[in-house]
Amino acid sequence: MFRISKFDIRIFGFNIMAISRTISSLALNEAEEIFNISLRPKRLDECVGQCKTREKLAIAMEAAKQRAEPLEHILFYGPPGLGKTTLAHVVANEMGTRIRCSSGPALTKAGDVMGLLSNINTGDVLFIDEVHRLSTPVEEFIYPAMEEFRVDFTVDSGLHAKTINFPLKRFTLIGATTRAGLLSAPLRSRFGMLYHLDFYNSAELTEILARSARLLQLQCEDRTLELIAGRSRGTPRVANRLLKRVRDYAQVKGSGVLSARIVESALNMEQIDSLGLDELDRAFLRALVNVYEGGPAGIEAIAATLGEERDTLEDVVEPYLLQIGFVRRTKRGREVTKQACEHLKLKYHKKKENGEQQELFKAKEIDS
Repeated sequence: MFRISKFDIRIFGFNIMAISRTISSLALNEAEEIFNISLRPKRLDECVGQCKTREKLAIAMEAAKQRAEPLEHILFYGPPGLGKTTLAHVVANEMGTRIRCSSGPALTKAGDVMGLLSNINTGDVLFIDEVHRLSTPVEEFIYPAMEEFRVDFTVDSGLHAKTINFPLKRFTLIGATTRAGLLSAPLRSRFGMLYHLDFYNSAELTEILARSARLLQLQCEDRTLELIAGRSRGTPRVANRLLKRVRDYAQVKGSGVLSARIVESALNMEQIDSLGLDELDRAFLRALVNVYEGGPAGIEAIAATLGEERDTLEDVVEPYLLQIGFVRRTKRGREVTKQACEHLKLKYHKKKENGEQQELFKAKEIDS
């Protein structure tokens, strides 16, 4: 057994609530979602980043307008907080049509989908977030709607059951998912356009923050927005959240103007370092270094050490640490890298060769 009493208990994150992380790319609550909606661009030329995706969308929309027909069905996939929902609304605005929104978990039966499809006009957009979470009966009900713009809806049951063939107006289905691999092949193949959204670089995030600051009528000194962008983990949702936190801090502790000192103080209070790591990220790395001597360590063991769920670590913590090269995934488990130890100023444990393999090699040398 590992003795962990000599380490500060705080590094293991027992009191850290992953669900309320400031740095999380998931929306924390309805109020934040309303805040994000107010900052969303309405037109394609207002969007920042995702240049290749925007160019392909612009061409597809212009071609559809010239032919006077609806767009093909679109699938946006990628990590949370990168603008999949925003792009769906932008597409609807650019095409001059209405958008109806729902989510995979909310559509539990065919009747739920029927209520949406029956009210759709020609060219309208039906947006389904978390489309990978559609149930199998609902997914199969949508197939003919996507391909032939009709559905077979069953009313009543038993001896009185009958199927009504219900024609639909031509519409565009836009799906969004953070887990494209969980989509079934039949559903994925029915989307005519599939676009992967990448993380944003610091310059793009700075431009997004500058636009948000203008909309919020927030005064900023030079180089302050760059400080926020550098800690936003490549995600606009995180950048806007940090901007809101810094704005509150500037209003209460300062004059309301964002300065370098105010930004640094606000982010330090949130325990977010220069690379965008928060306390849960650092606890993960420290546990790997201090308890497991840099790894390899199984994700279940790390989760037990931190007092967190395995899914939380895999979905919330690991992706960014893997992206910046602070953690390696191997067949034997997770390993910390030298760069992570240097950032946290911890001792790096060099990996030693397996003793059994060494003896095996020596035996082969003797035989030869």
